[in-house]
Amino acid sequence: MKAEPGAASSPGARRSADRALVEGAIAAVPEPDPAVAEAACSALDAKTKPRGSLGRLEEIASRVSAIRGEVPASRLAPAIVVCAADHGIAAEGVSAYPQEVTGQMLRTFAGGGAAVCVLARQAEARLLVVDLGVRDEVSCPEVLDRRVRAGTANAVHGPAMSLPEADRAIAAGVQLAGELDRDGIGLVALGEMGIGNSTAASALTAVLLRADPAGVCGRGTGIDDAGLDRKVATVWRALEANEVSPRDPLGAIAAVGGLEIAALTGLVIGCAARRIPVLVDGFITAAAALAAVCAAPRCAGALIASHLSPEPGHGLILRALGLEPLLDLEMRLGEGSGAALALPIVASALAILAEMDTFDAAGVTDSGA
Repeated sequence: MKAEPGAASSPGARRSADRALVEGAIAAVPEPDPAVAEAACSALDAKTKPRGSLGRLEEIASRVSAIRGEVPASRLAPAIVVCAADHGIAAEGVSAYPQEVTGQMLRTFAGGGAAVCVLARQAEARLLVVDLGVRDEVSCPEVLDRRVRAGTANAVHGPAMSLPEADRAIAAGVQLAGELDRDGIGLVALGEMGIGNSTAASALTAVLLRADPAGVCGRGTGIDDAGLDRKVATVWRALEANEVSPRDPLGAIAAVGGLEIAALTGLVIGCAARRIPVLVDGFITAAAALAAVCAAPRCAGALIASHLSPEPGHGLILRALGLEPLLDLEMRLGEGSGAALALPIVASALAILAEMDTFDAAGVTDSGA
């Protein structure tokens, strides 16, 4: 088949284009603007309230302003992006659910019946579901096709994917950020779906944080004690079977990660490059955010932790990134459910900044306290 104009003409050229896109986005990531954060703080101090009395809402408003590089004058349009893929490592019996559930859940997302669908409607957020590599392809208009391959290989026997495949998935995430930016989205919440992906995230986290898998692995979808032991042993086997280094986060994704984790990593990088704040959900999305920060440290400034899950690896990552979660509801569903719940909190913080009267405008005496 003849290549389309401007398209990569060979796998090598395609990889070069994908890697160039990712590296360009990494280079474009700015630091949050401290002057804008200070302007937001001053604006909040002028509101009809004691200074600092809205606690972390004020911190959120200032942080979002610094990320955006301007004090938002109105609501930021939110989107929840759920990236999905299957994992060869699921063959090791590391999940309480069979692998076909990934595709089944994508159909549930498409039908609007999953938890994140309900929460997206409550938050008045756009929900975007993206297939990066579900084993059984889901063909419906509600699911965006960005398939790289039909699930990863089993990482206990070698790399989960090739480096070009990882580059392609990461580039897909960068491209999604650009598409959302062009559509006027100003705030992105991360979500994921993929049976076995907490094992892949555990392996990736163990590499990037140089952590013992036993201290990273949790019960995921609800495995018992024997399942947890098997999960820890599986992560060790994956690490032993692959050459992985915290100095090569994108290579670590290829070795032990997942296609949806790779895309989420690219999405974080792409959003950070475009000054779009990113709400991190649970453990799997946090692992992707960690990989993004390891590849592009300035990405850390664009992140907001929505909640704390019971997964031990999640707390490790948030501490490493210096993020304090907004919520702690003992949620471990994934899908972007915790990030969706945090969206109205962020919206409320920005509404206070944009709409609340100042002392001068309301004719209220300011005590200066």
